[in-house]
Amino acid sequence: MSANPQWDIRRALRVARLFHLVCGVREACVTPFLTLYLRHLGLAAPWVGILMGSKLLVAACWGPFCAFLAKSCQKRRVFLVGSLLGSAGASLLMVLVPPLNTDVLHRPCNGSSSMTTTVRPPGVTLTVTVTAARDPASIHPAGLPSLPARRRPEGLEASDFTAGPGESDQETLEGLHLESSLEGARTTPLLLQPFTSWESASQVVDTALLLPREAVLGGPANVSEAKGEAGSLELSSEGLQWTFLLALGFIVFWELLAAPLEQVASDSLYEYLDFVDATDRYRSLGLWRLLGMAAGVCGIAAFVGRLDCFLMTNGTRGVVCFYGYSLVSTLSLLVSVTFPVPTYQQQEPGYKTTKALSLLGGDPRLLLLALTVLLIGIVTSTVQNFLFWHMEDHGSSELVMGFSVALSLLGEILLYPFKTVLLRKLSRVGAVGLGLGCLAGQLLYYSFLWSWWSVFPVQILSAISSGVLWWAVEASVEDLATPGTERPLSAMFRGHFHWGGCSLGSFVGGFLVIRFSLAVLYRTCCVVLLLWLAVFLSIQPRLPQERKINYSKLLAVEGSDTSDSEPGSERDWLVKAMREEPSN
Repeated sequence: MSANPQWDIRRALRVARLFHLVCGVREACVTPFLTLYLRHLGLAAPWVGILMGSKLLVAACWGPFCAFLAKSCQKRRVFLVGSLLGSAGASLLMVLVPPLNTDVLHRPCNGSSSMTTTVRPPGVTLTVTVTAARDPASIHPAGLPSLPARRRPEGLEASDFTAGPGESDQETLEGLHLESSLEGARTTPLLLQPFTSWESASQVVDTALLLPREAVLGGPANVSEAKGEAGSLELSSEGLQWTFLLALGFIVFWELLAAPLEQVASDSLYEYLDFVDATDRYRSLGLWRLLGMAAGVCGIAAFVGRLDCFLMTNGTRGVVCFYGYSLVSTLSLLVSVTFPVPTYQQQEPGYKTTKALSLLGGDPRLLLLALTVLLIGIVTSTVQNFLFWHMEDHGSSELVMGFSVALSLLGEILLYPFKTVLLRKLSRVGAVGLGLGCLAGQLLYYSFLWSWWSVFPVQILSAISSGVLWWAVEASVEDLATPGTERPLSAMFRGHFHWGGCSLGSFVGGFLVIRFSLAVLYRTCCVVLLLWLAVFLSIQPRLPQERKINYSKLLAVEGSDTSDSEPGSERDWLVKAMREEPSN
């Protein structure tokens, strides 16, 4: 333990582990379920993609700038405390975003869901048959909520109704049958309870077309394939405009406050440990963040079903995620007060963006690696944004989704002790190729999900497609970087290229989902990854390899020139020592 309490390394590492653990729980409370919450608000895939793309774009540009500003002004602790406190309050603004449909809950709190609705996939012909009633029927049947008056959909004309003679608006309808057929395929009838008027019938038909899930046509409903999903491609509805603009403003404001935290804390801790030559302990701290995320994603998923009804009985499912995020941010605020922050003034800026960019432009191997990371970000955004949609369409609950994420994180944690061995046996290029191949296999598997549990077997591949792949990328960056540019270049790959790729993938992916389907999108991404893997493995060996100077041999030669009388076993002691040292 250091004599100076300012450099108490053991205490600093304990606080840093706790901080990473709590921040992992904090991030897992909302980040995996944010797109699912936006879907429950009634927003379609293109608008969710725009919202997530804007969020990631702010993180890619604003986070590094705030880290540089905090270091230049020596206000790192102020940025840490302000980011945690501001993001805790800004996250609660998302609870105020009004859903598009406030009258029909997606999942009733009482657990009853007697009314079954149907989404109309492309090519479905909707035929409504109305039969007149002779006996009076109940006005409001049990289990059927009253629906607001709503304009009849454009695709549903008056000729679609076939009524018996002598029928009027005041007559009681005994039954309403919705028959859906896929261009001559088998017919699946949907029988609803009696209604009282034409207006009630049109309301139910409208609701059946607008609700995004809950029922199926012979199987799980794939909302991404439904043309009648709530939230069309045109912002023509006033409610849709209001919901989208509020969500966009709140998400951007929230990310502006939350983005500086990770980069500022990382730079602060690294410089603190670097001052006492203890940076070898810095790398293992990331495991505590993964452990916190695994615990947080399971914990918040378990609370969603139990506490949502108590917090907001008539609102959108998932608000407990934002309350949990705010609570854990407050706990992180208490830890950030003792987080290790260096108090000395650096002689030169730590984030050398200009120098890293010049190095990137002059090295074709770094440029190829940057394009690979950009493509990885584009592809992984489709998983982060829409995988839970795909799982929900097949009956998965939030708890199942949380367990699937935790399984992938735990696999990466268990594989970490073998990091050095894997990178030595596979080489940097081989590890990147293996990670790309496993990611392509995951995407192909996701496109063929058939039940709520079918996602679990493939999640173990995330230890390779996420863990090993990024270990190889970071090791390659360190090998190719010049002295002093390792951390700036690594931050550029993590921040600008990866998050920038995720932002681009979010913007484009939402429109591809609504145009085709999630299954087609995942298969397309799989093919693109396999093609890039072939290009990467074919180009990498042909790139010019720089011959590095062997300083140990140079010292041995200089030693032999100055003292020829020394025995050979003593002159090359440095060469032997470096050969015996384990390679990282």
